[in-house]
Amino acid sequence: MQTATHMLRTGRHGALFQLQMAVRDLRNSFGRIGLAWSLAWHDVGSRYRGSILGPFWITLSMGLMVLGIGFLYANLFGIALNVFLPYVALGIVFFGVITGTVTEGCDTFVKAAGMLSQTSLPMFTFVWRTIFRNLINLAHHLVIVVAVLAYYGYWRSADIPLALIGIALMVVNAGWLSLLAGIASARFRDIPQIVASVMQFAIFVTPVFWLPDRFGDNHAVLQFNPFYHLLQAVRAPLMDKAVEPGSYVVLVTMAVVGWALTFAVFARTRRRIVHYL
Repeated sequence: MQTATHMLRTGRHGALFQLQMAVRDLRNSFGRIGLAWSLAWHDVGSRYRGSILGPFWITLSMGLMVLGIGFLYANLFGIALNVFLPYVALGIVFFGVITGTVTEGCDTFVKAAGMLSQTSLPMFTFVWRTIFRNLINLAHHLVIVVAVLAYYGYWRSADIPLALIGIALMVVNAGWLSLLAGIASARFRDIPQIVASVMQFAIFVTPVFWLPDRFGDNHAVLQFNPFYHLLQAVRAPLMDKAVEPGSYVVLVTMAVVGWALTFAVFARTRRRIVHYL
């Protein structure tokens, strides 16, 4: 049975059949969600095996970075610390989730080469693995978010349900970017370096370390920057700020168009991924 499925996966068929197989892969992956979650937990655990704080080492280093940048830039820019430090903290934490999901997505299929070549597991299982792994990391980093919101009193006015919607939109959009990076990286092994460079550039042109009002609300650096909208949908509700309706339009459009195009690419290249590896 596994051999037959493997032959279907790698054989040459028409576009409609490829689409049907891709849909079946996605559908079957939902039955393997438990496996994807277990693999994600194993990834996090194995990365910090033998350490004292485990994944909280990253949280600690991120917290120190937040404090350093917050105090320094608040004084350099002449911004009140109770405004700037929470702003930077939320920006670093949530942009880190986006960056981690996209950059680690480059290894989605490469690191699963052994299992993909020897089993008939749905390929989307490993996409969920990457997403779950970064959500687990986010759960650890929420310590920083809760701390700054509680210390500066934003928890009283934070719109948690709206922020959760923003997180959902962030994960959905980071998901298709991760899958697209995974497909490209399986074929071209220099893609991870390109993706890392793009994300490094993005963090500086996105208001993570600086306030958007320095440019004005309608500046092109903001309006045509998808990462700005991803951050705003999460950060603004937590800091008692309104999210522009246009940001939701951009994020929903990105999600629909992005997943449609990426799934089409996946359907076309699915049977070749094992050969790429």
